[in-house]
Amino acid sequence: MIGRLLGRLLEKNPTGLLVDVGGVGYEVEVPLSTFAELPETGEELVLHIHMVVREDAQLLYGFESKRERDVFRTLIRVNGVGPRLGLAILSTIAGPDLARLVRDDDVKALTSVPGIGKKTAERLIVELRDRLSEWVEEAGPAGSAAAAPASHAMRDAETALISLGYKPQDAARALAQLEEQDSDVEVLIRQALKALSG
Repeated sequence: MIGRLLGRLLEKNPTGLLVDVGGVGYEVEVPLSTFAELPETGEELVLHIHMVVREDAQLLYGFESKRERDVFRTLIRVNGVGPRLGLAILSTIAGPDLARLVRDDDVKALTSVPGIGKKTAERLIVELRDRLSEWVEEAGPAGSAAAAPASHAMRDAETALISLGYKPQDAARALAQLEEQDSDVEVLIRQALKALSG
């Protein structure tokens, strides 16, 4: 099993990366929180990996920190939450915020994540309450990457929203309505998700 990759970033977009490790290109899916922390293309990076082996595929999910990978692994142990939904949750809600929402029984905020209905939100709260308590206490403030040029950031944000399950026209409309369109990708996506869920 692959648990860590140290290599050179060949390609990046909000839905996944291509990382060169010793001449082999690994495709890795990442949450937006990790995407926001990536170096420039061509630079070296380290990703903490969760590997899923299926009959028809071997999938790699990458995270900027071991702690974030641990939260992802905790999420996918919840009945009804697979890797795709786990990534959507971490892309929409930062780890410390997720822990606080669970602690505060905030079903409404959890259902703002595409793919999470009321029952799944309630299940997450029940099953995660004890498991995420350390995240609230130990996690520092979420970092933010330097803002990309607005046009690139908007395009990447729109791609990410579509990959989370929103229709292209809805994603474009939500982004167009944002007051600050020169923010980094992660900020744009979080703001657009609030608009789409509200």
